[in-house]
Amino acid sequence: MTRRVVYGLGMLLTVACTIMTIVSIATPRWISYAPNDKRVASMGLHSYCSKVTGACERFPKYKDCEGDKWGFCSMWRTVGFLMSFAVVIELCTVVSFIVIIAGGVQRRTQGWQVMCSILLVGGVIQCAGMAIVAFLFDHDDRFFSGWYLDSCFTLCTASWTTLVLTSVGIAATAMYLPEEGDYELIPDEQVEITHDDQFLSRISGWNDGYQNERNDSNYWSNEDSGSIKSNVTSVAERR
Repeated sequence: MTRRVVYGLGMLLTVACTIMTIVSIATPRWISYAPNDKRVASMGLHSYCSKVTGACERFPKYKDCEGDKWGFCSMWRTVGFLMSFAVVIELCTVVSFIVIIAGGVQRRTQGWQVMCSILLVGGVIQCAGMAIVAFLFDHDDRFFSGWYLDSCFTLCTASWTTLVLTSVGIAATAMYLPEEGDYELIPDEQVEITHDDQFLSRISGWNDGYQNERNDSNYWSNEDSGSIKSNVTSVAERR
């Protein structure tokens, strides 16, 4: 049984993951180049910054996708799409948390399955984006000695890991925590009944009074029917 405090903690973790994801999209620090332990260039999902020129430009450009480089561009843009889609999933998750927390016990009891599914979807999407970046870093020729995975890659890893762990934690609390606001079970013991003599005497008095009323009503009904029969007989004899 998931409690409100569990959903509250899950929502805070999801908000933190959303912030990390947005920062990783906006900051050009996915892969950086530092030949002498000083960053010279850095690459983000949508921009490329160089200290030589002192400016950031859009990345990837058309010239970066010519010839046999189109595969890199396609995969890099796919990472950008996946991370943006992950932000949408995380925002939907935060809204779902608010709805469930503001709802009643029944909504919190049944909503954990939906929450765990959404969290897992967001985690899998970000994990896929991270895996693509790691694959390109290991296999693309443009990344030679001096290039390294920078802070945004770490943020993405921390974000999807937290989402998955949050999903597992909510599922565990739903299975192992006791019911929220449930009634205590009555012990399976024989209940002793104490007879109240005064109460029983009152009940017997009520029964006697009711029986006397019925007898009186039957008596008067018999008297009335007898008088009616005698009157009918006298009238018939006169005729």
